[in-house]
Amino acid sequence: MYKYINEYWQKIWKEKPESIKERAIAWRKEPAIVRVEKPTRIDKARRSGYKAKQGYVVVRVRVGRGGMRKSRPKAGRRPKHLGTVKIKANVNYREVAERRVSERYPNLKVLNSYFLYKDGKYAWYEVILVDPNHPVIAGEFKSFKT
Repeated sequence: MYKYINEYWQKIWKEKPESIKERAIAWRKEPAIVRVEKPTRIDKARRSGYKAKQGYVVVRVRVGRGGMRKSRPKAGRRPKHLGTVKIKANVNYREVAERRVSERYPNLKVLNSYFLYKDGKYAWYEVILVDPNHPVIAGEFKSFKT
């Protein structure tokens, strides 16, 4: 079943991208971290470990794109020691999204995340969180209890 859901999502992506863009316009007006009732892409969520039961939380995160390069210093120094060449961001947007969510929800553990959409300014991810202290999940994830 999830295979067909994925195919349907791909079909929407190719044939009606304006419907996805309309969602993104609505997402831009929301806060950067929003808890959602159900995953936007249930196929990706299930593949990432999501289950529709108590103790699982899905959060949509907006991460700003760009600005990950070091700016050129204003004061004078020789070109070799400017420190602007060969500098790359070691952390990708997905890891940034997961870190921000884990800071916002300290009592929950990040299970996984997946990509939703990106435009010129933002990238959106959905992060799946698990409450390790919830009675329904307590026996399921013994590795989370540390």
